[in-house]
Amino acid sequence: MQKIIAATKNKNKVREFKEILPDFDIITQEEAGIDLDVEETGTTFSENALLKAQAIFDKTGIPALADDSGLEVFALGGAPGVYSARYGGEGLDDFGRLTLLLKNMEEVDDELRGAQFVCSIAFVTGEKTYNAQGICEGMIIREPRGENGFGYDPVFYVPDMGKTTAEMSSEEKNSISHRGKALRQLAEIIKE
Repeated sequence: MQKIIAATKNKNKVREFKEILPDFDIITQEEAGIDLDVEETGTTFSENALLKAQAIFDKTGIPALADDSGLEVFALGGAPGVYSARYGGEGLDDFGRLTLLLKNMEEVDDELRGAQFVCSIAFVTGEKTYNAQGICEGMIIREPRGENGFGYDPVFYVPDMGKTTAEMSSEEKNSISHRGKALRQLAEIIKE
């Protein structure tokens, strides 16, 4: 099984990569001895994912897998979007960003709280570059619920599941999540 470096320092993303793609030998940047922060200068999720995967491949010559993902809230014109991990600026953690999102949506009526998680995956092998995308639709609730997941999961409610992504088990979340959909699509593309 060929090694693939996950071009991220986010342990939660690496865990999801490994859970969803068990047929691949995915290692972390840390396990590969790489300490590299790639500046996300792209204007789309796809551009940022490719920047990260390409940078890790260029540094190591080992196939690299990267995602860029985020939350798009329709009432906020698609924000936080590609800035989801930096929403509100430096110094805010996941809880701070989630709190800011809820504050910015206080006046938004329930029927206008639609949102989607978007994930773009880039896989760079040196010979080929693969891309995949997944979307998970839902809505932003008014108060956090659930202890699982990370980021905006406690306020992202999926009506078809009747719960937030933070209330779901890993298996439930991976079956419907934006990242799960993108990774499964990527696996199918690679097999072809």
